[in-house]
Formats: sequence, C-alpha cells, structure tokens
Amino acid sequence: MSRIGKKAVPIPAGVTAEIKEGTLSVKGPKGTLSMGLSDLIDYKVEEGEIQVNPANDTKQARSYWGMQRTLVSNLVEGVTEGFSKTLEISGVGYRAKAQGKTLKLELGFSHDVDLDVPEGIEVKTPDQTTVEISGIDKQAVGQFAAEIREWRKPEPYKGKGIKYRGEYIFRKEGKKK
Repeated sequence: MSRIGKKAVPIPAGVTAEIKEGTLSVKGPKGTLSMGLSDLIDYKVEEGEIQVNPANDTKQARSYWGMQRTLVSNLVEGVTEGFSKTLEISGVGYRAKAQGKTLKLELGFSHDVDLDVPEGIEVKTPDQTTVEISGIDKQAVGQFAAEIREWRKPEPYKGKGIKYRGEYIFRKEGKKK
C-alpha cells in the first residue's frame, strides 16, 4: 500500500480541477497545467480534493499509485505557488546575465554560451554569480536548471562550476610532492 497515494490532494480556494477525455486540468492564479491520466489509476475530483487510487490490484498499478498522486500534487502546487531553483556560479571570470528571453553565460570557454529560456519559465540574475529559475511546471524548471548546470558541473578540487544552492560538493585533496 502506498502511504503517499492514500492521502487525497487538497484543492485550495481559487483553484479548479476537472477531468476531461483522459486529461486532468488544474487552473489557478498562476496559470493552467494539465497532464495525461494513466489507465491503471482512478482519479476522482470531489469537493475540495482529488482522490487517486489504483484501478486494479496489479503490481504495476500499485507502483504507479504514489507517483501519480505526487504528479497531481505538483500540478496543484504549481498553479498556486510555483516552483523555483537557484544556481550558484563559482570560478574566476564565470558569470551569468539574463537578457530578455536569453541567458548569457561566461564559463571560461572561448565563446559565451547563449541559452534560450523555454516558454513558461522565468530567469533572473540578481547578481553575476546567481541564477534564479522559476515557473509553474516543476519538470520544466528542473530540466532547464539541469541544462544550465550541464555546461560546467562543479569540480571536486577547487569547487569551480555551477551548482544548486545548498548542494554539497565533495572536495578532494590535490597532489602532494
């Protein structure tokens, strides 16, 4: 039994949810999100909550149960509060600058890296070494943060690179004579 799946997803005031043609749509103050529904799971929109239960007692249905409930919860949280990730850049000469729908990164390459910001995502650079990514879709925010981090992962000797805020970088000792 899924402990996560047993809990119903509460729908806050100002948020509406409806199931139509195999799609769950959630509309809130920040926008609208939708997701395709699995045949292995039963979804019910009741007064003030969304109930998620397995359609049958197969192993696959039970394994999808908790994940599907979490995906539904992410839709509701996204349209009410939104999601954000913060990246920190460390290294001599490494910097970032948001210019409209483009993020310009200087990461020690012979050229600057220009990344187009996907639709529905907002990028801010409060200073040259911090990048704040926010949006209503948790998957899209995390994917874009991972794509930025991919350009210069933090290295273990000096800690130079792009890391998530709060991420611990395991440091190694350098060569000894």
